[in-house]
Amino acid sequence: MNAAPRVLAVIEDLLAAAAPDERGALWHLAEQGRELDANLVRLPPGAEVGEHQEDVLDVLLVVLAGAGSARAGGRDLPLGPGTVLWLPRTSRRALAAGPDGLTYLTVHRRRPGLAIKPPAGAYEGGEGPCMLDRVCPECGRLSQDPAPVFCSRCGERFPER
Repeated sequence: MNAAPRVLAVIEDLLAAAAPDERGALWHLAEQGRELDANLVRLPPGAEVGEHQEDVLDVLLVVLAGAGSARAGGRDLPLGPGTVLWLPRTSRRALAAGPDGLTYLTVHRRRPGLAIKPPAGAYEGGEGPCMLDRVCPECGRLSQDPAPVFCSRCGERFPER
């Protein structure tokens, strides 16, 4: 059965309901059967999403409030309200919020489920490795980076190791 179109959120209401110092993912698309993912993210003044690379998905980023910059494709790109930025898969990117912070919406194809496979020829018995140090403490996303610094979904900094 197909889902019926409906209003899922009003961004102005989401931002008004968030605490002034609330950061990270303020909302995400969670409907069953969807083929898209979307996140509303707020970075406080001066916060950064460290350089990372998305190998599987193109991402569309739409700035809603505040300003900042994106480092992508070897260039610094200014970001302000209404800016629409395309981040093609395999591109390296980083974000920096300006003095008023940065609020943006990201939209991309739904991420395929993670499948953890042993390397070719590896022993397949016993317990798998613990990857709790790769789970974002803010949004719960498992990072594909073996030593993550920032979450690629919400921008939260991982604890020091």
